[in-house]
Amino acid sequence: MINNLKATKRETKTAGETKSLRLKGLIPAILYGGQSPNLKISVEEKSFNNMFNSETFLSTIIDLDIEGKKEKVIPRDVSFHVVTEKPAHIDFMRIVKGSKIILEIPVIFKNNSSSPGLKKGGVLNIVRRKVQLKCQAENIPDNLEVDLTGLDIGASVKISSVRLPENAKPTISDRDFVVATIAPPTIVKEPEKTTEEQAIEGTDGEAATTVEGAEAAPAKEGEAGKKDEKAKDQPTDKKSSADKKPTEKKEKK
Repeated sequence: MINNLKATKRETKTAGETKSLRLKGLIPAILYGGQSPNLKISVEEKSFNNMFNSETFLSTIIDLDIEGKKEKVIPRDVSFHVVTEKPAHIDFMRIVKGSKIILEIPVIFKNNSSSPGLKKGGVLNIVRRKVQLKCQAENIPDNLEVDLTGLDIGASVKISSVRLPENAKPTISDRDFVVATIAPPTIVKEPEKTTEEQAIEGTDGEAATTVEGAEAAPAKEGEAGKKDEKAKDQPTDKKSSADKKPTEKKEKK
């Protein structure tokens, strides 16, 4: 996808001049690459932001219109203001026909509804949302498509099964790396209850009668009174021998 962006040459040399440029709604930029010399330019912040919000911005070919002269370029870097977080400077690189460039290309997934694994409740586990490719400057893809048709739980998609543009190769060449997998459904296991929680709940869901280390339960209201009344009804003990007065036998005269 090619976007159009207008630019103007700038002659700013000091930080004050650059700041004044930003206050006018312009972003300072530099254009480099190819046989032509580096060129200082500026672009409209509003037009740039509409393009910058795209996820594929750093892999987008731009027709840069510099005061009527068009050049195909690609953005290579964007720096931001530390306070406002607005774009403060942009680096554009000329696209030279036949040259190769390294870019991170976004990966998109299609035909989710045709995946048996996803229908069963499986989860699409995306390992790489972008893949770094080395490709021809004039043949840069917008994205890489991964077809999920027929993939079941446990299946994995490797880079070798992804269709790449002509003459494009992944920068990782020593292995057939995984892009995504169809993982089993996630099951949430309820945590096991502790011994204390089980004791509190009891077998019938009621409070347990005894808990290790707990004090004996206090007597229910009225029980103490009943015990006292019961004690009163019991016959009193006979006086002890110490309380009895000794009886004396009268001697016969």
